Amino acid sequence: MSYEYIYKPSTVEHAPTLLLLHGTGGTENDLLDVANFIDPNANILSLRGNEPEGPYNRFFKRHGEGNLDVENLKFHAQDLYNFIDEMAEAIGFDRDKVVPIGYSNGANIAGGMLHMFDNPFKGAILLHAMVPFETDNMPNLSKTPVFIGAGSNDPIVATSESENLTKALESAGATVTLHWENYGHSLSMPELQAAKGWYASAVG
Repeated sequence: MSYEYIYKPSTVEHAPTLLLLHGTGGTENDLLDVANFIDPNANILSLRGNEPEGPYNRFFKRHGEGNLDVENLKFHAQDLYNFIDEMAEAIGFDRDKVVPIGYSNGANIAGGMLHMFDNPFKGAILLHAMVPFETDNMPNLSKTPVFIGAGSNDPIVATSESENLTKALESAGATVTLHWENYGHSLSMPELQAAKGWYASAVG
């Protein structure tokens, strides 16, 4: 499947590529400012979810708030993984230097890829993500550091979800930084500042 997308190439040679994955109801424009804040020198590949829920763009289906359609998630995770490969070849960015920045639904599809593929990214920033699905066969993530931004009072993602996601990724060998804020399910500047600092040390 194809995606509506924005691609902004870097002027810096061999730059990483930030893959932007919005939350429910968002568009490919939502996280552009976040990407520029995290790394103004990166390539930017920002996608619009292609699984509509009424008028809202999503990256995969759900059965209700907090109840993910796991099989549909896996289908779209595989499809998105293939799309990134195709875009890297067509546009010419380095596939080994892709770093997703996902928020909510976008973080969950990125988390799905982390549950399915060996070291699919150079690193990953997951903002308010849930455990995409349970599996006894986690891939090798020993070369994929992960930042998880979580809300201690998030009404959608329970603290146990953030903790269990951390444990699942660590069980696959990932080095995970779990950062807590107190802004519910919303993105906040302290959270983004923490993600930026993590990115500079772990990925940049």
